[in-house]
Amino acid sequence: MSACLIRGRVLTFVAEPQGIDDTASYRYFEDGAVLVRGGKVVDAGDYADISKLAGADVEVADHRPNLVLPGLIDTHLHFPQTQAIASYGAQLLEWLNTYIFVEEQKFAQAAHAADVADRFMDELLSNGTTTAVAYCSVHPESVDAYFTAAEARGMRMIGGKVMMDRNAPDALRDTPQQGYDETKALIERWHGRGRALYAISPRFAITSTPEQMEMSQALVAEHPTCYVQTHLSENHDEIAFATSLYPQAKDYTDIYARYGLLNERMLLGHCIHLSDREISVLAETRSVGVFCPTSNLFLGSGLFDRDRFDKAGARWSVATDVGAGTSFSMLETMDEAYKVLHLRGQKLTPFNSLYRMTLGNARALGLEKQIGSLHAGADADIVVLDSSGKSAMEYRMRTAKSLLEELFILQTMGDDRCVAEVYVAGKPMKAKGKRAAATSRLLENA
Repeated sequence: MSACLIRGRVLTFVAEPQGIDDTASYRYFEDGAVLVRGGKVVDAGDYADISKLAGADVEVADHRPNLVLPGLIDTHLHFPQTQAIASYGAQLLEWLNTYIFVEEQKFAQAAHAADVADRFMDELLSNGTTTAVAYCSVHPESVDAYFTAAEARGMRMIGGKVMMDRNAPDALRDTPQQGYDETKALIERWHGRGRALYAISPRFAITSTPEQMEMSQALVAEHPTCYVQTHLSENHDEIAFATSLYPQAKDYTDIYARYGLLNERMLLGHCIHLSDREISVLAETRSVGVFCPTSNLFLGSGLFDRDRFDKAGARWSVATDVGAGTSFSMLETMDEAYKVLHLRGQKLTPFNSLYRMTLGNARALGLEKQIGSLHAGADADIVVLDSSGKSAMEYRMRTAKSLLEELFILQTMGDDRCVAEVYVAGKPMKAKGKRAAATSRLLENA
């Protein structure tokens, strides 16, 4: 489909909402349309205007009365944990050793990695997520599988091999030199190929020796356009262990600072138990703290403090963190984010939720020119949301009287059943994914 007119109730953000009445932060068209040509947004606006721009011969995908928004963005999750989601009854370090490190050893097998990568990408698309930042396993085969699956679907994805040379099973360890060499080769193979972008990924300070951290520092210096991702201050035991391994550091954050890893392309998962000094360092370096509400609740880790980040001028994003996170759905994730912040005495408006899932997360990645909104020239990654996608929602929607109410219903009750369609670079993917899954089940049962 080289050109298409996607019709519906179009909503796209231009700034972070400053309150529920901040109508200047978004553009909303009750009878709207997005003109897509060659995988890019040509323009978005009122249907009457955009249809004239499109011309008579352009195919119309009529999604009325559903909402048409930019594709959702997830800034932190683990693709090898796809089959380990919902693993019972442990906090972070025990959970890693009991379930996750066992699961990740399977990814030395290229066929297994490829199978999981396909399921992972389709699960993202089913939930309306068109871009994500993921950790692969320590095996280069897992990275190749991840990016190959994304490339087959035309998705803009970010990811990388975890680097781990201690405090993990032998089968999941590399060495400082091996981690450097394999990461460098993967960057050369994938970074900037099509829509793929690489993230240098020392898993966290506990699983990397100082020598490996030095290698990570070298990689970051040599590849300044790559992202960096790791974990920070998720759990009290983790903090104590990490700082005991790096006794010269002022605190957990200082471990990464000492190796030159903190910059505007650094994504730090969790960031729950930070001192004021640490948050100020994140603000100064423009590093991004990643709020993972379902994961933090599931592992009993703690409650993210958004207001402290905002007060310090520190950047933050939101993510599912599958597989400690309990859903691939960014809608369900924002439902839990609302509750976490409510417990903190902080508010998360429906407009802020939708902003965070789209333009907010795009800005955290420095990709707001490409994704996160429906401006002219943006990649045509688009999600269509049905606010009546579940019977209980349809019944509730009968009493909704405003866009604000509708968005809060989506945020509170929504899941993959509310994703009516998802477009990747202008190509419809939701129905395609369903057909592929059905074919796979038929083959399995044959």
